[in-house]
This record gives sequence, structure tokens and C-alpha cells, in this order.
Amino acid sequence: MSDSKPVLIETTGAGGYQVAIAAQGPTFFADEPAELGGLATGPTPYELLSSALGACTAMTMQMYARRKQWPVAGVQIAVSHSRDAAGRDHFDRQIYVDGPLDETQVAKLMDIAERCPVGKTLGGGADITSRRVTSPPGHAHEPPRDTMHEPAMVEACDEFDKTG
Repeated sequence: MSDSKPVLIETTGAGGYQVAIAAQGPTFFADEPAELGGLATGPTPYELLSSALGACTAMTMQMYARRKQWPVAGVQIAVSHSRDAAGRDHFDRQIYVDGPLDETQVAKLMDIAERCPVGKTLGGGADITSRRVTSPPGHAHEPPRDTMHEPAMVEACDEFDKTG
């Protein structure tokens, strides 16, 4: 099993919900909307989850297009999240690909979108463990580095080339 350093999340004491997130790059906030008691200083946790799905989808599609040397100028994705009456979560991706592609290329890119690693994780579920520790689990000066996502995109593209 591959591991990445953890992303560090810490309550800030500001507002009712604000947390600071130390990930690759600058620290940023997650929060709730002001009308729900937050300060609206960052995305909500479900917006972060939706953005992870959209980011992974765009990156995987761009990687595949680059490997095929297809003329993709950019990919834009809008992801919305909802929950049905039975409590099942749904993510809707709207995908726009900019470039002079033929229908076969567009179809292949839409197929590879379905194979992005984060989408596969969400679709398949994940095991989550929690354990209490007696000291802070990390420090903001030790930025995490996710080393699992890029190889997972490569694997998705390679598998797709074998089957698609």
C-alpha cells in the first residue's frame, strides 16, 4: 500500500466552523456559509470533495490527451453534489473540452473521465480508520506531498489504452 504524508487540518477558533488546511502549496481555509454559522472564508467540505473529483477528472483527461498528442487547449469541469431521499450521495460532472477534436477523441476523453482515480474511490467507497493520538500529528512547516495521485492517473490511462 502506498502512503502520502497527511494533509493537516486544524480548527482556528474563528467563527463556528473554520479550519485551516495545510496541503501542498499555501495553507487555506474550509468553512461553512455565513447563514449556517460560518465565516464563508473557504469551501465547505462537500465543495472540497466535489473539487477533488473535478480536479482529478480534468487532470486525468489532460494527461490522456497529452499522451495521445490531441489538440486539447483546456478542460473545464463543474461538479455539483446532492443527496437523494434514501441518503445516497450523487455527483454531477459537466465537462467541457476546448480543442478541435473529432467525435471519437471526445468519446475517448469522456470514457477516461469515468476512470479518474478520485472518481473510482468515490464510486467504490473507501475504508476509513480513526485513532486518537496523544500529540499533534504534524506541523504546518512539513507540507504533505501526495505521491499516489499521479501514478494512479497513469495507471488509469494505461488500463484504458489496453481496453479502449
